[in-house]
Amino acid sequence: MSLTACGSDSDSGTDSGNDDGGGEATGKIGVILPDTESSVRWESQDRPNLTAAFEEAGVEFEIQNAEGDAEKMTQIADTMIGDGVTVLAIVNLDSESGAAIQEKAASQGVVTIDYDRLTLGGTAEAYISFDNAKVGALQGQALADCLGDKTANVIYLNGSPTDNNATLFAQGAHEVLDPITDYKVVGEQAVPDWDNEEAAVIFQQLYTAADGKVDGVLAANDGLGGAAIGVLEANGQAGKVPVTGQDATVEGLQNVLAGTQCMTVYKSAKAQAAALAETAIALLNGEDAPTTGTTKDEEGGRDVPSVLLDPVSITKDSVKDVIDDGGQKAEDVCVDDFAALCEEAGIS
Repeated sequence: MSLTACGSDSDSGTDSGNDDGGGEATGKIGVILPDTESSVRWESQDRPNLTAAFEEAGVEFEIQNAEGDAEKMTQIADTMIGDGVTVLAIVNLDSESGAAIQEKAASQGVVTIDYDRLTLGGTAEAYISFDNAKVGALQGQALADCLGDKTANVIYLNGSPTDNNATLFAQGAHEVLDPITDYKVVGEQAVPDWDNEEAAVIFQQLYTAADGKVDGVLAANDGLGGAAIGVLEANGQAGKVPVTGQDATVEGLQNVLAGTQCMTVYKSAKAQAAALAETAIALLNGEDAPTTGTTKDEEGGRDVPSVLLDPVSITKDSVKDVIDDGGQKAEDVCVDDFAALCEEAGIS
């Protein structure tokens, strides 16, 4: 699969042109990605994998990126609906604006899907994501494994407070770490909009407030983890204080190989894109979404039909698994000083 970021905010394609009355999809699928800041995955992994999945299925589609602007996402949605999209998948920037988009779409006869993030109080026909509480649990368990049986001060650097996934990540991590009485939480804060620069400022403040007595960092994704590592490095502690992550980004995998990051969580973009494509195409054809369970939307008071894929914990010993699965390319990860580390990890 291609993992090269697209140079445009919009990708589109057309159907295969078959018109034999054999049940081919006749509508159009729209996908709105959230931004380019919270994680590099949206452009480097999700977009190309979604494009490949839709092209293989021969359906008409359009993919755009809201660039972190809820108003822009609303405008994109309005334009897509006006252009004939009949199934719309969004990665909401917050539940309030996401629910408003879904309500308007429903009024126009457009079916909606929550991709990656559940829209609380929304009306999506289906939710396609990973088991996000398990993501947090994997992070918590890996941090515990890296810390071992010792008294430890831990800082939590959580994701955006408007992202329901971030809530689930923190919940899963706490469920693992809270029962370990030797661990003390000396700081915890959410990072607005997953902003990595703000994360560095927040972590520096938490680190200073703890007088530098920090033994572990539960960072919600690789970007936040990298921000924490930068602060730790400036204080001569990088590699001495385990840091978690998520998304198996190039930088995250490099940090894991270098020993400055304890672990990351791999969520196959190819598998998630395939699940979205399968669901969107089914809905496009007026069929039931091929979901495997439900997710509780407490705010909306409903059980949302869902496909929840299984995340995988990645440590230095298993970075090769991400490369072998196509999650990243060896030539992107194994550059410069990381070449020797890749060789040691069996990556060629």
